Amino acid sequence: MNKLVFVENGQAVTDSLTVAEVFGKEHARVMRDIRELGCSEEFRVGNFAESTYVNSQNKEMPMYFMSKKGFTLLAMGYTGKEAMKFKEAYIDEFERMEDELKKPRPLSEREQLVAAMKLSLESAEELTQVKTEVVEVKSEVKEVRSMVENQITLDHGEQRRVQIGIASRIYELEKNKESRPPLFAELYREIRNRFGVTSYKDIKRKDMQAALDYIEAWVPRRVS
Repeated sequence: MNKLVFVENGQAVTDSLTVAEVFGKEHARVMRDIRELGCSEEFRVGNFAESTYVNSQNKEMPMYFMSKKGFTLLAMGYTGKEAMKFKEAYIDEFERMEDELKKPRPLSEREQLVAAMKLSLESAEELTQVKTEVVEVKSEVKEVRSMVENQITLDHGEQRRVQIGIASRIYELEKNKESRPPLFAELYREIRNRFGVTSYKDIKRKDMQAALDYIEAWVPRRVS
């Protein structure tokens, strides 16, 4: 149950794919339920966000992200003993995730290093040794960070950011829903070519911002 809710743009959310899986429903049915909620436009915009995912056939498919309020409204229509159990689990997980987001952030690597230095520098006679150790640690950290940045690819949350960026750009460029699939295919292809990967999921973490900037500025070849 620890995967029911995740953090997206600093907010605890879930998505229609997860809801469909947990409640044992077809994803198309959950999508239809969301569209037919009858809520106000203000509530819909504030609590549901259209996005896409890539299915097992490597095809772009629609999905929704939803907030705690959005999920609560949607789940009202799901009844039965099992459904109630899942609703309770979801609510507990939303509250747990929200509590996590309220906690103070952990110290950064630099802040931890500074704290360690202050403790070590209590004795003047240790100053020279500490300086030498700090230089060595910084050198090692820099080397490790460089190795990590050149190897680590996007995690699940970062992949979602790229997907959302792509969907937002396509929706901005093409208002006709029927004309979007070729644009999705073209943009995904150009991302693979530009960053030398077989899938957007293989983009290096150090290149994520560059990828997001590229997506935001992207224009399809058929547009003059």
